[in-house]
Amino acid sequence: MNSAIKLPQAIDYFISYAISEDVGSGDHSSIACIAPDKKGKAKLLIKQKGIISGISVACSIFRKIDRNIFVEVFMQDGNSVKTGDIAFEVDGLAQSILKSERLVLNVMQRMSGIATTTRQYVEKLDGLKTKVLDTRKTTPGFRFFEKLAVRTGGGENHRMGLYDMIMLKDNHIDYAGGIEAAIRATNKYLRNNPELAHLRIEIEARNLADVGLILKTGGIHRIMLDNFDLDMTATAVRMIDGIYETESSGMINLENIRDYALCGVDYISVGALTHQVKSLDMSLKAVN
Repeated sequence: MNSAIKLPQAIDYFISYAISEDVGSGDHSSIACIAPDKKGKAKLLIKQKGIISGISVACSIFRKIDRNIFVEVFMQDGNSVKTGDIAFEVDGLAQSILKSERLVLNVMQRMSGIATTTRQYVEKLDGLKTKVLDTRKTTPGFRFFEKLAVRTGGGENHRMGLYDMIMLKDNHIDYAGGIEAAIRATNKYLRNNPELAHLRIEIEARNLADVGLILKTGGIHRIMLDNFDLDMTATAVRMIDGIYETESSGMINLENIRDYALCGVDYISVGALTHQVKSLDMSLKAVN
C-alpha cells in the first residue's frame, strides 16, 4: 500500500519547512558515502508499548522527500503497539530514506507519545459520559499534529485556536470589567458580526460565586470550572443543572480524573496531553 494523506496547505508548508530546516544545503553524510542510485529498504521498529500515531503524516513526509518512495503500511493510527512490532516498511533510494528518517521519527515519536497519554486518560473514564479534551498548550507550528494525535488516542479537541471558539478566561473577564460586562460585550460583538454567529461561548468560573453570576447573566454555552476541588465541582454541576455544558480544568491528573468525571461534568480538559508528554520509543532500521 503506497499511502499519503492530503494535508491542508499550512501543514504541507510545515513539512516543507521542517525538511528545509533539517536538510539545509544537503544531507552530506549520506551523499558522501552512498551512491545516488543505491536502493534500500527500512522498517519502522516499535521499541515501547503504546498507541501509534503519525503513520499518515510519515507517508506524506516520505512522499515530499521523494515521490518514488514506496511505503507498505502494516498498522493504522490508533492501533495498540508493543516492542518488536513493525509499523511499516519503506523502499526507495537510500539517500531519500535517510533524508526522511529523523523528521519521520520526530513527528511519529511525539504524536505517538501524545496518543498513548491520551488513551490512558480516556480509559480512566470508561463507562462515563465525560469526554477528555486537549488545550492550546501545544508546540508552536506543530499544533495540527498534536491535536490529531489526541484524536488518535480517543480524546477530543477543545478548539484549534483563537478563531474557532470564544473563550472568556480570567484575564478577559478582568480586562472587560467583570463577568457580566464580558458576556454582554461578547454577545453584542456576535450580533454585530453575523458571520461569526456560529462561534460558541465558554466562560471561566473561578469560584461558586462566579458560577452564580454566570447563570444569572446567561448568554453562554459552556462554563469552565477552573481549579475547583471535587466538592466545589459537584456543587457547581448541581447549580448549573444541565442548563449549560460544564468543563473541569486544572489540578486534574490520572489519579483523580475519574473522581472529577463522577461529579457529572461533560468535559475535562487536560493540558498535560500535549505539554507533559514523553515520546514513544521507535526507530527506522535499514533492512539488509
